[in-house]
Amino acid sequence: MASQTLQNYISGAWHPSGAAQHVAVHNPATGEVLAQVPLSPASEVDAAAQAAAAAFESWQRVPATERIQYLFKLKDLLEAHIDELSRIITNENGKTFGEAKGEMRRAIENVEVACGIPILMQGEFSEDIARGIDEFVIRQPVGVAAIIAPFNFPGMIPFWFLPYAVATGNTVIIKPSERCPLTMHRAVELMEQAGFPPGVVNLVNGGADTTNAILDHPQVAAISFVGSTPVARHIYARASANGKRVQAQGGAKNPIIILPDADMDTTTRIAADSAFGNAGQRCLAAALAVTVGEAREAFTEAIVEAAHQRVVGYGLDPDVTMGPVISPQSRSRIESLIQQGVDEGARLVTDGRDTVIRGYEGGNFLRPTILRDVVPGGIIARTEIFGPVLGLMHVETVDEAIALVNSGEFGNMACLFTSSGASARKFRSEALAGNIGINIGVAAPMAFFPFSGWRASFFGTLHGQGRHAVEFYTQTKVVIERWPKEWTRKF
Repeated sequence: MASQTLQNYISGAWHPSGAAQHVAVHNPATGEVLAQVPLSPASEVDAAAQAAAAAFESWQRVPATERIQYLFKLKDLLEAHIDELSRIITNENGKTFGEAKGEMRRAIENVEVACGIPILMQGEFSEDIARGIDEFVIRQPVGVAAIIAPFNFPGMIPFWFLPYAVATGNTVIIKPSERCPLTMHRAVELMEQAGFPPGVVNLVNGGADTTNAILDHPQVAAISFVGSTPVARHIYARASANGKRVQAQGGAKNPIIILPDADMDTTTRIAADSAFGNAGQRCLAAALAVTVGEAREAFTEAIVEAAHQRVVGYGLDPDVTMGPVISPQSRSRIESLIQQGVDEGARLVTDGRDTVIRGYEGGNFLRPTILRDVVPGGIIARTEIFGPVLGLMHVETVDEAIALVNSGEFGNMACLFTSSGASARKFRSEALAGNIGINIGVAAPMAFFPFSGWRASFFGTLHGQGRHAVEFYTQTKVVIERWPKEWTRKF
């Protein structure tokens, strides 16, 4: 991939940024500079917001059946370019090509679901709430919607939001992560090919100052965000204070519970994929494995062996099963947290630090790391590491396991591995998390279900995807209507 200076997409055209500062986008496996991304100033956010607001005036009046025609075209373009987009993801993010392609498949699923918007945004009607009076509810778009996307799923996560926003009649500003902006740059080129009218879809590159300009802009009505919990709190507080509706997905510390009656071979394979897939850089990665009773030794031995079998390297190599983490700073942070866990008393059973891959010495590589006997309340038990690190803890009963799950700060995902229906029912009822997996290691909802999240993992009311997204991007209008006979023209 040749290095390029990225542009912003505003009102149907690409524009070079006047930013005073640019940052380099690196391939995390090779260290190669892929692009220079501008940290766009507030004036360019304003230009995008004004363009989106102007386009909204006509776009909201386009019938839903016509709006989705652009999504049908976009779906076909994404399908045709899925391998190209997946390679871009691998190069700028580091995940394997297979993982990247799976990510884009999820993105396309959301476009497909949003094509059902003529039904999904239908209102309600009651005739004769009183004699001669009817009452009904209609859904209308909110206006300009901004999407502030993270680095870890640069292709999928913007599509949790964008298809629903435009299908319901809103216009959009996308701010991709400055660490992984290339995927959405290419996706917006495909949206341009799909023929969306100027101003309906806009892209502005940038960092924290660009984000704050979006949060403060009076023309922006809705904010969708995914990232860490500290930033999600900031997004929610600042945007809400400015009168905007907000959905802000935060961080996680996802526990998986292994009961003695679980199928250990299947459980281990699924748990390893959850903990080490995407190099642990996903908000649904298993971070803590809690064994119950007699499951302890069997699972520990099996998961250590599974960790040793991961092939670490450049994600475009078909033999590689785990890529690098996003940056040298991220790798250093993860290694520091591992050491803090050891210092607190956890026992290192596999150590992935100081990994060097021949031929890719400039890459940000770590091998899977497992710490046993993690201290409750310690750094490994409570901190989102966002890397290929799995902490092992042990309890004696299901009740203790559920209490441990519920003692944490986060509530994104919790999973149980068992062959007992009664245990599964108890767990799904009592565990305080928004996404529950039963014999599933990554409880990622399909596009027609909301990507739920509780407690410090989510700030807002309505989540991304499915009907939640439709409700988030529309506001209800109640109409009470009477037509007295004497007012009605007689023919």
